[in-house]
Amino acid sequence: MSNWDWQVFCKDTIDQQDVPRCFGSGGEITYLDWMLSAWGWTMSVSGLALLLALFFGVLMGILRTTPNKKLVLLGDAWTELFRNIPVLVQVFLWYFVVPELLPVMKQIPSFLLVVLGLGFFTSSRISEQVKAGIQSLPKGQTYAGLAVGMTLPQTYRHILLPVALRIVIPPLTSEAMGIVKNSAVAFAVSVPELIMFARQAQEETSKGIEIYLAVTGLYFISSIAIYAVARFIELRARVPGMVGSSQ
Repeated sequence: MSNWDWQVFCKDTIDQQDVPRCFGSGGEITYLDWMLSAWGWTMSVSGLALLLALFFGVLMGILRTTPNKKLVLLGDAWTELFRNIPVLVQVFLWYFVVPELLPVMKQIPSFLLVVLGLGFFTSSRISEQVKAGIQSLPKGQTYAGLAVGMTLPQTYRHILLPVALRIVIPPLTSEAMGIVKNSAVAFAVSVPELIMFARQAQEETSKGIEIYLAVTGLYFISSIAIYAVARFIELRARVPGMVGSSQ
């Protein structure tokens, strides 16, 4: 450990000279600046992909529990399609193939294409969880909503979803943490996130141990922060008396 050089993060990325206080000034950019910027890209891609995944995952989970067989088929097709293609392959499809089929997609930045690939992949997993959450509820809740004059969409909105989404908060937490880790595939299409930073910085400085340990630490911090927020939400939104809810 005595040979580790943590001062590498205080060096200028151009001439490798030390920079006071580790943050660049006057146009200088240190490896610390670069790493924090890459962390920002990682969290931006992850956050947008998570929002996309939640929207389509919840929607498809709902469709798969309706009595309409065509909607069930649509939800099942979406889930099986995006769940059974590796996320890296999906990113490549969005980046290389889709723009050739739809030229308008060539105007979309690469990081948004990664968001699409990562978001749709994760939505298939969330769809399964939402479906399981809804199906875990007693059938009587649906019948009660219909009996008082609600339409089926209103029954989902006001009765089923509020409870089902609370039940699936723990697995959704895992998906949110997983999406941060899966965002590493973005380096394959030149999005300047943490893994791309680590690869390039290690090549320039030959300080792979320090670089990758720091990047690992940022992934760990991100996951712990997501867990803490989700745990807070879970405790505030728990259903009293529901099996499996926190006491």
